[in-house]
Amino acid sequence: MTATEAAPEKSGLLQQIVRFVAVGVVAAVVDFGVYHLLLHLGLPVPVSKGISFILGTTTAYLLNRKFTFNDTGGGRGRFAGFVALYAVTFAVNIGVNSAALALLPTIAFATTIAWVIAQGTATVINFVMLRTVVFRS
Repeated sequence: MTATEAAPEKSGLLQQIVRFVAVGVVAAVVDFGVYHLLLHLGLPVPVSKGISFILGTTTAYLLNRKFTFNDTGGGRGRFAGFVALYAVTFAVNIGVNSAALALLPTIAFATTIAWVIAQGTATVINFVMLRTVVFRS
């Protein structure tokens, strides 16, 4: 394989990463906003994080499916992959968020810092798994 033949794949990956990050910003705004709204309403942290994660990742999946990975089909197999991936990242996200809150000293913005750590962890898992398993680019 020549260098010119390899370039489109790298360009495709770079485009996917840029689009994934843009979609991620939108989904993160949904997740972060809902999380803090629910905390403000008095819901417990794990419940607030669970609901915000579901809404944020559903937003991310729908936008990534269309915008990042240009997926037009996939049927039940694709949906099953999505459900399995998000079940794992759901547990990881809530677990990392709870662990970060437990390990962080009582400081200003502890919930925000924990959210960022949990979101970052879930984001890396999501991109790798969406690209290699769910959408198989």
